[in-house]
Amino acid sequence: MPASIVIGTQWGDEGKGKATDYLADRMHFVVRYQGGNNAGHTIVAEGQTLKLQLVPSGILYTHITSVIADGVVVDPRVLLEEMDGLAALGIDPTRLVVSGNAHMIMPYHLELEKVTERFLGKNALGTTKRGIGPAYGDKAARIGLRMQDLFDEKIFREKLDIALKEKNLVLTKVYGRLPLTANLIVDDYMRYADRLRPYVGDTSKLIHDGLRAGTNVLLEGAQGTMLDLDHGTYPFVTSSTPVAGYALASAGIGPREIDRVIGITKAYVTRVGAGPFPTEDHGPEGDRLGERGREFGTVTGRKRRCGWFDAVILRYAARLNGLSELFVTKLDVLSGFGTVRVCTAYRADGEIFEDMPPNQSLFHRAEPAYEELEGWDEDLGQVRSFEALPAAARKYLDRLQDLVGVPIGVVSVGPGREQSLSVS
Repeated sequence: MPASIVIGTQWGDEGKGKATDYLADRMHFVVRYQGGNNAGHTIVAEGQTLKLQLVPSGILYTHITSVIADGVVVDPRVLLEEMDGLAALGIDPTRLVVSGNAHMIMPYHLELEKVTERFLGKNALGTTKRGIGPAYGDKAARIGLRMQDLFDEKIFREKLDIALKEKNLVLTKVYGRLPLTANLIVDDYMRYADRLRPYVGDTSKLIHDGLRAGTNVLLEGAQGTMLDLDHGTYPFVTSSTPVAGYALASAGIGPREIDRVIGITKAYVTRVGAGPFPTEDHGPEGDRLGERGREFGTVTGRKRRCGWFDAVILRYAARLNGLSELFVTKLDVLSGFGTVRVCTAYRADGEIFEDMPPNQSLFHRAEPAYEELEGWDEDLGQVRSFEALPAAARKYLDRLQDLVGVPIGVVSVGPGREQSLSVS
């Protein structure tokens, strides 16, 4: 049975948790494939609002095995706190398997990211200060500690001593901070090891065996395409690779296992932190989008920047990810606008760009070329079928499909499970 990928097509916060939750009742495995606790999924289910940072959205279903794959960086303390929080709500967290190859976030990663962001001043990237970037940096430098290292104290200590020798020099000599103590870190992480041992395993084999047995697998990422380390608005990006291709590398399966790539997109656009954003609306309409959409980060609580739908970046995301269909979220937020705007192209240095400009300088200077469409006043929260949407809302969605060349499969008109409308 082929697997499916859920991917964000903008700068994250598109509603991937909502989409995953909607699709999950047909799944047997839900796999988180990148990022760490710098991203979150908000899910409204049976009257409860759940905010997940590391545990995949499938944990809400008793028939699903939730998997944290190789490409995720894991803060063991945060993971255990999240599992305990789920258990307190009556949700069984024991259906979770964590890859032994997943790298860990260590205390020095947290400390280094805080002081580095402070040192950069006005040039700071606006990270979540969760240690994600430094952890991925150590992974690339081959001095990282992995989940499997928790279960061999001798190896853990040896690797920790190598890493701390460098990290403490940087902290003390460059930033004037106190050094971290190896014994204290070992004590904490060995306590984590005792609790996490039953949950760590070979997730690649688990997923492979599941596919061979005919079960359904859903791979979910964090952040979005425009935050990709290689393909996003560098350097204002995340530290990992959210695009669909990385889902395979992280999960440890081959490309022939995939038959659906579902692109999640808001009916407008938001981003958190610094970086270019061509369709950002700095006026009252942008404020209204933020207020109606309750645009605050799941993890950080930071206010999101808001703007109009950008077909240029969605075409780019469709090309990079090989999207087979779209899942459009928060259409209800656009109710009440006299007209709604869609960016169809960019203008920069006297040229028109219908695809992403070829370099960062042009993208920073890009101005949106807008097309205005008729708005609608109806409250969409109670709509329960695509056909019952106002004619203007359906025309808006039709125009998005035409501009991007990818069909819309589902439209969301609110946070609840019942507020997802199948187009077909």
